[in-house]
Amino acid sequence: MKPKAVVIGPPGSGKTTVGRLLAERLGVSFRDTDHDVEAAAGKPIGEIFIDDGEERFRELERSAVRDALAAHDGVIALGGGAIMDAATQADLAGQHVVYLEVGLSDAVKRVGLASARPLLVLNPRSQFRKLMEERRPIYEGLAAIKVATDGRDPADIVDEIMKAVA
Repeated sequence: MKPKAVVIGPPGSGKTTVGRLLAERLGVSFRDTDHDVEAAAGKPIGEIFIDDGEERFRELERSAVRDALAAHDGVIALGGGAIMDAATQADLAGQHVVYLEVGLSDAVKRVGLASARPLLVLNPRSQFRKLMEERRPIYEGLAAIKVATDGRDPADIVDEIMKAVA
């Protein structure tokens, strides 16, 4: 069993929105590993970070990604930082990985500056820039397909992905 597509990208890139639309177009189901993590922990991601720490969150995230890749044949959206785990990177080799690229201004519009996203809490613009410097090479290295999302409608993004996936 292999997913039709695995959607990766930073916060605000549209992984969930685009992933759902892509799954609908492909006639398959959609799975978001952030939701799997919340279900396993019984609380929102922000609370996991506060109550249990980032290390525990990353353990739950790794497990959710591993399980989704092994058991889901539709479209999977990964949390923005899931790709930082070396085992996850290895698991993504040979998968149909779609990297949704987003610029700072569009990401901030989508996520908001008063976000509940734990890694963007203190100075969202600065934190986002730092995350992207660290993660961009990994996103790009894993991607079979790279799609720019700035200023674009999700349906147009899915159209572009469909051309590459079909």
